Amino acid sequence: MICTSIPTKLKVLAIFLVSLSLMFFLTQKIQAQEDSAIDQKSLQKLLREFENLNHRLDVLQKVIDDVLWYHRVGDIAYVDKVRIVGPPRWREPNPTAQGAGNPIKFYTYVFIPKKIDRSKKYPLLVFPHGGVHSNFTTYYTHIVRELMAQGYIVVAPDYRGSTGYGRRMYELIDYGGREVEDVFASRNYVLENYDFVDKDRVGILGWSHGGLITLMNIFEHPKSYQVAFAGVPVSDLIARMGYKTQAYRDLYSAPYHIGKTAYEDVNEYRRRSPAWNAHKLQTPLLIHTNTNDEDVNVLEVEHLIKSLKAAGKKFEYEIFQAAPGGHSFDRLDTRLAREIRLKIYRFLARYLHPPYPFKSVADLSRAGYR
Repeated sequence: MICTSIPTKLKVLAIFLVSLSLMFFLTQKIQAQEDSAIDQKSLQKLLREFENLNHRLDVLQKVIDDVLWYHRVGDIAYVDKVRIVGPPRWREPNPTAQGAGNPIKFYTYVFIPKKIDRSKKYPLLVFPHGGVHSNFTTYYTHIVRELMAQGYIVVAPDYRGSTGYGRRMYELIDYGGREVEDVFASRNYVLENYDFVDKDRVGILGWSHGGLITLMNIFEHPKSYQVAFAGVPVSDLIARMGYKTQAYRDLYSAPYHIGKTAYEDVNEYRRRSPAWNAHKLQTPLLIHTNTNDEDVNVLEVEHLIKSLKAAGKKFEYEIFQAAPGGHSFDRLDTRLAREIRLKIYRFLARYLHPPYPFKSVADLSRAGYR
């Protein structure tokens, strides 16, 4: 159970304030060194220290958010955070180094409704977070509460590349690659360790980057999921590299990541893109996208939809016309967002048969909002 004492909270606050002071100090040092035209080696070292501090602040933020999980859903759910393994790096920087080829260790959250009867079987939902570099946070509080109320077990992995675990985990990122297998490993962990989970009622849902991981999971493991929902999913990395900024493209071509641009290795970006793997679909699928999405341009998802149709695949989709909220239109707390989530839950329930399905937006609101 994730919990903490008042002294621990005060300690976290003190560390946070000290970290802010140190960040201000480093900023001033960098400015002073730039002004004095100090040698580039020293400046790069200082910038590296600044980056390390950012990672430390991410760790601190993660610790605080873990506490918030208990306080925001602990009344209706058992919350646990476990450490498991996924496959080794897709590309080892030093294949002969000690530990090279070892499985990658990462954390995953497990949410279990307190009202379940553990002598019975319950459906599982795998819930990968979004963001190029991000993590599973209390941003999803109301959605998790809604899933708990319906009787789902939920596993939410902080797969390789997630923030909040330091520089090393950050630089393990493998977008559209072995992070997909980390998420699959979290599914398998729950089935192997909780005997009240029904192996024949497993679904997966995610938004944005989590939508890409959702799609790649059902493409690579079609027999392991009974249903999937992909919201505003990143669908075509080749197109994405064309309309995003250079700073965004640099996240992918970084030496510790793909290491090449789409121009230099277009096939590698294609391999990681759902739109170019659409022929693999066998799982019931619902896709949502929004024409005013400021992150995942609707053209990406339209390419995915057209690719699925061209491959003769059966699936459901809806393109929302300038729905308020843009990229996060159906994850907000508005009436419209709740109505759309009810559509999602009804689609999932068709295949997973949760014990307490919602019948109305009123049901959803009572469950998700205290």
